[in-house]
This record gives sequence, structure tokens and C-alpha cells, in this order.
Amino acid sequence: MAYTDIDDPSAFFQTTLYTGNGTAIGSGGNAITNGGNSDLQPDLVWIKNRVDTDSHSITDSVRGVTKYVLPDSTSVADTDANGLAVFGSNGFTVGSNNTFNGNTHAFVSWNWKAGTSFTNDASGTSIGNTDSTGSFNNTAGFSIVSYNGVGSSLDIEIKHGLNTVPAVIITKNLDDANHWAVFHHKNTSAPETDFLKLSNDTATTDDGDIWNDVAPTNAIFTAGDHSSSNRAGNAFVAYCFSEKQGYSKFGSYTGNNLADGPFIATGFQPAWVMVKKYTGANHWIIWDNKRSSKNGANIIDKKLYANLSHAENGANDVSFLSNGFKLHTNTGDWNEAESYVYLAFAEHPFVTSTGIPATAR
Repeated sequence: MAYTDIDDPSAFFQTTLYTGNGTAIGSGGNAITNGGNSDLQPDLVWIKNRVDTDSHSITDSVRGVTKYVLPDSTSVADTDANGLAVFGSNGFTVGSNNTFNGNTHAFVSWNWKAGTSFTNDASGTSIGNTDSTGSFNNTAGFSIVSYNGVGSSLDIEIKHGLNTVPAVIITKNLDDANHWAVFHHKNTSAPETDFLKLSNDTATTDDGDIWNDVAPTNAIFTAGDHSSSNRAGNAFVAYCFSEKQGYSKFGSYTGNNLADGPFIATGFQPAWVMVKKYTGANHWIIWDNKRSSKNGANIIDKKLYANLSHAENGANDVSFLSNGFKLHTNTGDWNEAESYVYLAFAEHPFVTSTGIPATAR
């Protein structure tokens, strides 16, 4: 068996930087081109203004262009014709909304590929008990799922579209102002009983309703009567990820509270890493391989907070190496003597399917 089935991760995930120009869609907007080795028509785009305190935004192809939701907020979904208005064959186009395209401002976009549509009529397929639609990519282990909640009348089972068990599921109630919910398979020893809030810095919460205390399977995930996963009459979106060797890893680690922090092996050279302490109240931290002032060095010195609208900041926080990442400094956000979970996607597998090793920068 090959070490990885994904020799070029840029076919499925890319970080793209761009400068806003404030141009409205009616005047052409701002067309952004992904610059990876492969073209990538995104199905999920997460955008953040790097220099201002505008919220993060997420737009996906299942809900459709111009529709967005804010991961650092509990707010309901919104629509703006001058938000992200086009998914292109290798990028996207944004309009004059400052959150997406403030004039002269520096932006970062994180882009994931799904691409194959599905519709599940649960009564006809007997997969789960709740209808869902979405887009999936089994090679990359990523799906986007749209479904409606029913609340206390039913513990719902939703087809997620993947053929493997999701390691991470992120849900948002689109119609009611509630926190984003995160299932992570390394969040405590019984992750199906707990959840983290992407839009908040709180420690993990034990809740019997959020996933109905049932672990996801290779076909469905489950939700009880909870405002962040299954509320009667409300629409929901879920982003599901399963691990793929050499491309994605969703693990945990224990910090050492030292300036010389731990090394976390991922099996690939990271392109993007997000960490969260689950034993305490600390922020979600995002690093990527494009936002650094170190000119191609291993050190990544710019971070953003998924749960805050802050502009980017940082020092010598972390190093991206050929087979994982190494933490620096003893800070609660990523390196106290506490337990953390992380999500990571690859720039390059540690070893390709043909045996070629990755090297650090």
C-alpha cells in the first residue's frame, strides 16, 4: 500500500493570500486565483481580513454563493451579493463587502475541495432517519452537509456523504444565534459525549444531546435535541473531515509548558494547523504556511484566532517541519501542561506514493 494517495495536497486544500480592492461585483469584483500546483475549484472558502477586526467568513457551494456565516460569531447566516459571489475553476470572486474585499487590505483565504453532490432521502435509502444534501470528496475525506433539525421529536441520524468515519464534525445552526459545535475524535476519552465551541474559547462541554452520546459511523452522525446540532424548524450546515494519510491529521497532544515546546508528528509537512486547549478556556489558534514574515523559513510567526475577529499577530510561535510541527513558547493557547486537539492539512506528504521524501523549508 502506498504511503499516501494524495501526492499533491494542493488539489484539495490551499491557502491563498490576496489584497482587497473594494470593487463591487457589478463592476467586476475581485477575482482571486489559487496558486498551488493543482487548480482548485473550492467548495468551502474561509476568509479573514488579516489587518483589521472584521469577522471571519465561511461560504460553501452547498448553501451557495453570496451566503455566508461567521465562525467567530453565534450570528445567523447572512446573504450579500457583494460577498463571495463566484466559485471559479481555480479560485473565487468577491465583491465590495469589507469582510471579503476591503480596499487595500490584506486577506487570507483557506480553500477546501469537495465536489461530488449527493442527496439522501432517508426513508428511501434507510441511511439515517433525516434527509440531507451535500457535497463530498472521499479521496480528501471532506464533506459539506445541509439538513434540517426536528428537535425533541427525534434523535436525528444524518448521512454525511463520506465512506469513512469522520474524525471532525463542525455544525452551525443557520437560523438561530447559537455557537458552532465541534466534534473531535480526540476530545476527551469519550468524544461523542462532549463538544467544543468554534465561536468561543471555553473548555470542552459534556452534553448528552449534542451528538446524542453516539459516535459517528462511516455513514451517519447523530444529534439529539440541541440548538447547535438539532433544533426544530432550523436549517443546519455540517463540515465533516476524516483523516487521510499524508494529507490530513486530527489529533491531540499534551503541552510541556516550556519555551522548547513539543513536536507533534502529522506524517506530512503542514500547510495549515488549528489548535485548541480542550481542558481550559483558551482561543482557537490558526497558523498557515503563507502568512509568515520569515521568508520561507520553518518558523511561522503569524497567527489568527478562529473565535475572535482580531487582526493577525504573533512571534516565533511554531515551526512547520517535514513531518509535523513544533511548538515554541509556553502559552496557554498552545503549550501549557494541558491537553489540546488540533486539525492539520498538508503542504506535502512526508513520503509520496513513489517514495520521494519531503524536506523542511
